[in-house]
Amino acid sequence: MTKNEKRLKKEALNPFLEVTIRVGKSGLTDSVVDELDSQLKSRTMVKAKLNRGLADDSADRKDMWQMLAEQTSSKLILMRGNIAVFYR
Repeated sequence: MTKNEKRLKKEALNPFLEVTIRVGKSGLTDSVVDELDSQLKSRTMVKAKLNRGLADDSADRKDMWQMLAEQTSSKLILMRGNIAVFYR
């Protein structure tokens, strides 16, 4: 892990970084992708939360978050439970 990655992870753990994207029962829709893309244009980090029950286990959550990162050309900085932080 590089110094920059460590710094980004530390920033992602900041409790003042609020969840601004929620993935609801419809899952990863185009509107979720568009909203994350839009928010990443105006800020460097965005925190997202996945509603319970959308993913069976941590592997499913990781796959969903990575797919979202790929679709928005962002980097998945942190994944904890149903929370993920994206950076661009």
